[in-house]
Amino acid sequence: MTWLGIGEADWIALQLTFRLALISTALLLVLCLPLAWWLAHTQRRIKVVIEALVALPLVLPPTVIGFYLLILLGPRGAVGGTLERLGANHLAFTFTGLVIGSMIYSLPFVVQPLQNAFQAMGRRPLEVAATLRAGPWDRLVSVVLPLSRQGLLTAAVLSFAHTLGEFGVLLMIGGGIPGQTQVASIAIYSHVEGMDYASAHHLSLLLIVTAFVMLVCIYALNKRFKIVGVAP
Repeated sequence: MTWLGIGEADWIALQLTFRLALISTALLLVLCLPLAWWLAHTQRRIKVVIEALVALPLVLPPTVIGFYLLILLGPRGAVGGTLERLGANHLAFTFTGLVIGSMIYSLPFVVQPLQNAFQAMGRRPLEVAATLRAGPWDRLVSVVLPLSRQGLLTAAVLSFAHTLGEFGVLLMIGGGIPGQTQVASIAIYSHVEGMDYASAHHLSLLLIVTAFVMLVCIYALNKRFKIVGVAP
């Protein structure tokens, strides 16, 4: 059974891809908020080291990241081996492993827009809120998040869109198991390997349209609100 020229197995891969993108983006936003805030305001010398580590996925081949994650999360790795000794399963070739790999690979696409937004906001609004006796939570909810909402939106959209196109990291850590770890990009690769160019074309075209619409939204918002984007 097909719809728009896309078979059932490919729709499952698409659902897995969007699920992965949603979960990874949500977790990254929560985890990267304090990191980006610290990077935006700290004067410590170690800042440049942390910034370099955050930006590392931009320059490393995805297969390198995927390879070391496979070792780390596999049955003989530090994380996977510990889980095995505790009676749990290792994380290689699992959806959880995909989430971890996706989060690491998309890290700079979330941290950098948030850091730029926090730097542009400055400390003055927080100082004013503090004089009005606003607590830390109130300052976060009433000041920081509203003033940096465009940066948050940029980070969320870039992370989501980037996850749609991830391949090397996910193939290494997930193995492309149909229905479990085979995301859309890996499904396209499998179609090409099997000389099924029609299926690869339909799935690729849908991803192109999706990514294009997201980028149009980003540029439109940038033009209207002067959103600070991620560095190339």
